[in-house]
Amino acid sequence: MILDIFHYIEKFMRYLEIEKNYSLHTCLNYRIDLQEFAHFIKDIPLNNIDHLILRKYLAQLKQRNLSARSINRKLSCLRSFFKFLYREGYISFNPCSLVSGPKQQKLLPQCLTQEEMAKLIDSVVLKNERGLRDKAILETFYSSGMRISELVNLDITDVDFISGIVKVKGKGKKERLLPIGEKALEAIRGYLEKRNKDTDAVFLNKFGKRISSRAVRNIVSKYVHLAALKRGVSPHTIRHSFATHLLERGADLRSVQELLGHANISTTQIYTHLTTERLKQIYNQAHPRA
Repeated sequence: MILDIFHYIEKFMRYLEIEKNYSLHTCLNYRIDLQEFAHFIKDIPLNNIDHLILRKYLAQLKQRNLSARSINRKLSCLRSFFKFLYREGYISFNPCSLVSGPKQQKLLPQCLTQEEMAKLIDSVVLKNERGLRDKAILETFYSSGMRISELVNLDITDVDFISGIVKVKGKGKKERLLPIGEKALEAIRGYLEKRNKDTDAVFLNKFGKRISSRAVRNIVSKYVHLAALKRGVSPHTIRHSFATHLLERGADLRSVQELLGHANISTTQIYTHLTTERLKQIYNQAHPRA
């Protein structure tokens, strides 16, 4: 029996949407990657695809000067796809089991110092509703370490001002509770009192609608410029700073993993490298024999 790849891509997409509960954004990226692979193999039936064809595909991606990170992301998509086909009995062998991706350089995430973070937040001028909103956004990011998608989807009912807890919906639509500091709660409260809009969303744009991720990135960039900080600082940099500052002040790795919503602790371990680099820097500055 010849298996048509496009038919099984649709089966796989339904599996991701219904059973795995993946976000629309993730499903769209999977679909794009799989359709790209389908056009590469052309008329080759799914049950004729082996590890050699997959290696040719990876070689073609490398010829297009894609980064190791991008190639590994596409390979991860193919692994999930062929694993699904094998588990469901559509193919008798998983060709991805004999394929490994290119090694990628482990880059340490960019991070602001505690002083730089304070300077960023203090650069907001609280003269109007927009200033109050921007201050609340920066305080919320730094106080909770939430992702940008979690921040823009935050509803007023998700914020417990009495207990100092916010409920966020993370990757895979998994909900988790995060502690949030008094400074952030005070900033959110001040903004909500000033804006006087009857809507569920916490953070709004100038039209009174829920703010977008792009708008939040622009807000962060604006205050990075005003505070004269280094380029390339994004909302994710604030998340990195949140995690790093917790570890620097004695928080354990498992707790930071829970706060960040990482499924695997190996993802969180990158921050231990940051704190080690910081310790080495302090050692080199302070020790007479360094």
